[in-house]
Amino acid sequence: MTFQWTAVALFLYGEIGVILILCIPFISPSRWKKIFRYHIWSKIAPYWNKAFLSIIVILIVLFLDAVREVRKYSVSPTTDKSDKLYSNTYDHLHMKLFRSQRNLYISGFSLFLWLVLRRVANLIVQLASETESCDALKAQVEKNNEAAKKYMEDNEHLKKVLDSSKISDNEQKIKRENENLKNEIRNGKEELQRMAEALSKSQTEVLALQKQSEGLTREYDRLIREHELLQNTIQEDGSKKEQ
Repeated sequence: MTFQWTAVALFLYGEIGVILILCIPFISPSRWKKIFRYHIWSKIAPYWNKAFLSIIVILIVLFLDAVREVRKYSVSPTTDKSDKLYSNTYDHLHMKLFRSQRNLYISGFSLFLWLVLRRVANLIVQLASETESCDALKAQVEKNNEAAKKYMEDNEHLKKVLDSSKISDNEQKIKRENENLKNEIRNGKEELQRMAEALSKSQTEVLALQKQSEGLTREYDRLIREHELLQNTIQEDGSKKEQ
């Protein structure tokens, strides 16, 4: 393995290690944010974007070179009867193809993990910021709740003070008016109850009259039928006498 690909492989191993460290569960995002705020990072920050883009360009160039090498050694050599290749030549071609494929994987994964590493770091910082803002909102809500409880307690205390103080003449008049209104409401309820009882009584009387009317109707129908039968018997007796 040449020096450049050895460096890329070491860079890939370093990326894997850093990503694994960033994924450790017991290190909170706020702690990572504190680590990223160290003085050394503030010195590196102005050159960070340039270095990030430069490494991307280098990895893309190496990846394209590896693709070219793979396509170069993937072409099967043409053989003629006059031109015979030895077995070690095929082995050498397969070795070159294997190395080019290995370099392709190393450069491709290095490029991919470099982008993933940048995204993971940004997400950790964003999560830490959101957590801090959420904590600040919780603290503010708790302060507002405490202030609201204090105001409610003060309001209850004022109500007790006002109740314990002497009642003025106007308040006494208002109380008397309230009592009069309560009495009128009570009388109205009693009157309404009496009217309801009278209404129920009248309804029962109406039902009794309806039943009596139905009985008279049935009796009237019965008398009409008997009258018709008597008339028919009389007419039959008269016709017999005439004959």
